[in-house]
Amino acid sequence: MAETLISPGVLQRENDQSFITQQPVQVGAAVVGPTVKGPVEIPTVVTSYSDYQNRFGTTFLSASEEFSFLTSIQAYNYFQNGGNTLLVTRVVSGSSGWGYAESNISCSDDSDIAFTLEAIDKGVIFNNSGSQLSNGALTSGSADNIRWEIAASSSAQGTFDLLIRRGNDNTNNKVVLESFTGLSLDPTQDNYVARVIGDYKYAYDSTENYVKIASGSYPNASRYVRVKSVTSKTPNYFDNAGVAKTEFTGKIPAFGSGSIGGAFRGGTGTVINATSANNMYQNISTVTQGLIGSDYTNMLNLLANQDDYQFNVFTTPGLIRGVSGHSSAITTAINNIQSRGDAIYIIDPAIYGKSITGTDSPVEEAGTINSSYGAMYWPWLQTSDPDTGDNVWVPASTMIPGVYAFNDNSSEPWFAPAGINRGGLSTVIRPERKLSQSNRDTLYNAKVNPIASFPGVGTVVYGQKTLQTQASALDRVNVRRLLIALKSYIGQISQTLVFEQNTAATRNNFLAQVNPYLESVQQRQGLYAFKVVMDDSNNTPDVIDRNQMVGQIFLQPTKTAEFIILDFNVLPTGATFPA
Repeated sequence: MAETLISPGVLQRENDQSFITQQPVQVGAAVVGPTVKGPVEIPTVVTSYSDYQNRFGTTFLSASEEFSFLTSIQAYNYFQNGGNTLLVTRVVSGSSGWGYAESNISCSDDSDIAFTLEAIDKGVIFNNSGSQLSNGALTSGSADNIRWEIAASSSAQGTFDLLIRRGNDNTNNKVVLESFTGLSLDPTQDNYVARVIGDYKYAYDSTENYVKIASGSYPNASRYVRVKSVTSKTPNYFDNAGVAKTEFTGKIPAFGSGSIGGAFRGGTGTVINATSANNMYQNISTVTQGLIGSDYTNMLNLLANQDDYQFNVFTTPGLIRGVSGHSSAITTAINNIQSRGDAIYIIDPAIYGKSITGTDSPVEEAGTINSSYGAMYWPWLQTSDPDTGDNVWVPASTMIPGVYAFNDNSSEPWFAPAGINRGGLSTVIRPERKLSQSNRDTLYNAKVNPIASFPGVGTVVYGQKTLQTQASALDRVNVRRLLIALKSYIGQISQTLVFEQNTAATRNNFLAQVNPYLESVQQRQGLYAFKVVMDDSNNTPDVIDRNQMVGQIFLQPTKTAEFIILDFNVLPTGATFPA
């Protein structure tokens, strides 16, 4: 309707102010480290610990001993404390030497290969091409590898069913991980095996620093396999009378699990060797869990890509700042996180057994970094490995993401993830050493957050400083995480305005979304006060002519009470209390 009156009359206008404020996209933590299995150098999101176990495994044997990687222990504690999503990036030693296992599925006439499946994950762990026992079990099948089965086959229809089974099952006790029904070898049909299962092969490109599709035409629907090739295609399987062509009927895979029980073979790359297993847990040094610092470099650079990978907490458990072979990787990580500006990096300062001060000590190492996007916690902690049941020593970064997750679930990101209410470490048996008040003072003055233990309370994070040297609001973790949360939400709103008209209407649209959100943060004790300015005062004609839109956001973050001072005044009998 008309928005102005030309002749006498009544103008009625509607102003809809009932819009529901858009909420920020939820992002979680990210971890870079070794795992038992899983995609190599391909960041992968998991949403629960069982999901993590399925994708990345649990324990491994080396010299008859069972071990877990710190990545697994962190994932367990993170999800136990309410974490929602975890971006896991698997790194391995000498990644170029790692290859994929594959298996050929034969045609029913056995004269040719119908198609070839390839495991999505790399490693010799996927090889299970040993003999098959009488009950259908594979001698080298395990919970960490897979096998296939043709569950149904019809040459008249030109279709077959494919099951992906766990490697350690048997004929009478099948564990089906995935099933695909009504597949065909006809590339002209929607049920073409490569189209349904997928054939993308991803690879990290170190030159361009991104994960590319190295080959394939169809996105992967399977979490375990891809179709490497289809040897016996059956284009236009039926003739004009609707009858299957005789030259194709023998190409459909036969019912059964095929040669050597549907096994895979050819994968290369050992999880860890016996020598490297000596560098697990508290024995981490230059070699850490079979890796060295430079093994992390590619993935630290990849995760600098803020557009493709979103997270708000970042860890590399196993990399220690006080170890010469690790310090350069940690420097790369903190620089990248600071450039992203949307996460905080939890850094371990010193190896197990170090003193509070001295060479390569937590106090010395904290002084080498000046950034509000990093935080250090100390000492090491003893916890029960959820998969082996052993009590093991782990660096603090393994457990701190779980503290942050609990803090965010019980309160908000801008509350301090510390203290008895939100900083408890319920799965920790004991810290490496019991810190006195003097010890805690020394650490806190040096920007290291102490982990204390108190009788009747247990082990508690008792500090929340960032690694920023200069005193300001951003030298506290809760304020840095407040800014991360606000920048994330407001950045998402701003993205929707790029290429919109630079007018008052667009600016008002921005204000209408940002102001209510900041009001909600204020109500939830994140801000004392705020003001958002995006109008003609900072969007002058000169600014508009440069195709810019300028907004100014003024914030007064709430502070935490870290130092409680109580004066007990003893008065004589008969004295009156002050009003």
